[in-house]
Formats: sequence, structure tokens, C-alpha cells
Amino acid sequence: MDKTREVIESSLIKLMDYAHLHDYAGFNKYDALDSPLLMRLSFNNKYIRLLYSQLIMRSPLNIRPLLAVPKTRNPKGAALFAMAYLNWYKASGDEAYLVQARDLLNWLIKNSAEDFPGYSWGYQYPWQDVGFFARANLPNRVVTYFVATAFLDAFDITGDMQYLQVAQETVPFMTKAPKILAETDEMKCISYVPDERINWIVMDVSALVGSLLARLANKNSDQEMMSEARKFIYFVVDKQTDYGAWYYTHPPGAHTKMHDNYHTGYILDAILDYCEYSGERQFMNNYHQGLAYYQENLFLPDGCPKWMNNRLYPIDVHGSAQGIITFLEAVL
Repeated sequence: MDKTREVIESSLIKLMDYAHLHDYAGFNKYDALDSPLLMRLSFNNKYIRLLYSQLIMRSPLNIRPLLAVPKTRNPKGAALFAMAYLNWYKASGDEAYLVQARDLLNWLIKNSAEDFPGYSWGYQYPWQDVGFFARANLPNRVVTYFVATAFLDAFDITGDMQYLQVAQETVPFMTKAPKILAETDEMKCISYVPDERINWIVMDVSALVGSLLARLANKNSDQEMMSEARKFIYFVVDKQTDYGAWYYTHPPGAHTKMHDNYHTGYILDAILDYCEYSGERQFMNNYHQGLAYYQENLFLPDGCPKWMNNRLYPIDVHGSAQGIITFLEAVL
């Protein structure tokens, strides 16, 4: 084993041991409103909620304990840990890692949202974004995508049909729960959260939905579902700028973010997944143009992730992790 691999494996063991010791619970990036005090003092005002969220996120000191923000288990985090254990099991053959993955997947099954058909998941804390407010445990399509992906990975590795069934049962939420924001014969766009009042288009959401549908359609030889997947991906590809980037929202002025790091990575991975699962190559030029923009404009030469194309700070570990995934999977 070379030195680099030893360092990586040692770091991974320390990380996973720490997470297991703490029951995979911790603080979250936008969990400020999980403070009973801050929630009361927000006076149901969007801008005060946003202010609290940004102040807590950007504070050089972690003041969450002083504000009674609890450490909690995040469904998206649980899914990512499950995927890590599955990959570790696949690489090592050590059954202990598969046991850990199964425990997390069972927890996710038991903690699915209750208000919608099938399976869906959201963040376990209330949070405010520019375009909407989400109560605690309101499911959203980004979290549900990552959880469904973990179940599909588990099915691919174990052959356990229960895992495939769970992933399949996310489809009603991903495609039909409120709200479809735009649809033509060729394109389709869906909301981040299931709320009839929201008309806010977040670009990576439709890309992730399209990716998940394509993977499921590939497994089931379901041409109708693959056609649906294509509509979601085509909507996103159609909004790519002439220099290869995507705005976080459509239209661009709906949010302060321009071309941010990890959401760009999500979109690139989703387009690549669609092309691989469908066998269609039409969107690969868009993928390659976007990948070049991602590399040249959203990372520094030393690999440090930028927050956005025009801003370095705050440096976010999410950008580092997404960069590793996207560049490892990249098709050049």
C-alpha cells in the first residue's frame, strides 16, 4: 500500500469511527432555526430568518450550543454515510461495513416523511432560503435523490430487492408531488419542495430528478420513464449559458448566487448519468463544456473550491467533496 493510500484510509477510518461514535448526528450548515430562541425571535419574518441562518453559518465560533441548537441526524448525511460504507464493503469485502450501511438504510426507511405517497425525505430542521421556508422534515427532492441513490447502490451491491423497491417508491414524490413549474413536449421542470405556492426554479433539482429516473428506467427497461428523465435533463441543458455555466436559479435574478460550485457538480454528474443510463450522447457536448467551466472557474489552481465563480469565500468542504466525485467520474 503506498503512502498516499495509507493516509487516505487512515483518515477515512478516523472519520467513520467518529461519526459512528456520535450516532451520525451533528450540527448542520443551515440549522440556526432549530434554536427555539431564534425561531421565536424571527417573528415569522423571512429576512430575519435568513439573517440568523447566515450569521450562524458564517460565525468563526460555533455558538449553536449557546442557542440550544441540537445535534441531529441528517437524512442526506445518513445516505452519504451509507454509500461510503457500501463502497468500503465493495472494495474490502468486510461484512462489518455492510452491516453499518444496512443499519443506516433501515433508519432511513423508518424516518421517511409521512405526508406524501411512497418514500421521501427532507432536512430534520426548519430552514429559510431566498425563495421559500421549509418546516422541519418537509421532504425535498434533493435529499430524496441522495437517499434513493443510496438504496440503488445497496441494491446493485447486495441484490436485495427491498432496496430497489424503496428507490422505486420515491418516484411519485419526485415527479408528481407539488409542483411542476414548467412543461412542454420536450422539457419539464419541478420544484425543490412540494408546495403549491412556490414558483421558484432551482436548476439542479430537475437535473437530479432526471438522473434518478434514468437510472431506474435503465434497470426496468422502462422507455416511458426514460422519456420523462430526458425532459428533465433537457430543461437543464437548455438553460446552460453560452460559456458553459448554469445559474443556481432560473431566471438568474431569482437568487443572489451566480454560478456556484457544488450545484454545478450536481448538474454535471446528472447529465453524465443520464447519458450513460440512456445510451444517448446528444448532451455530451454540454457536459464537456460545463466540465471545462467547472474546472477553470470554480476551483483555484491548487484545487481549493471557490464558493462561486466570482467569490472564493466562504470556502465550503461540500465543494471539495463534490469536486472529487465529479472529476473522478468525469468522462473526457
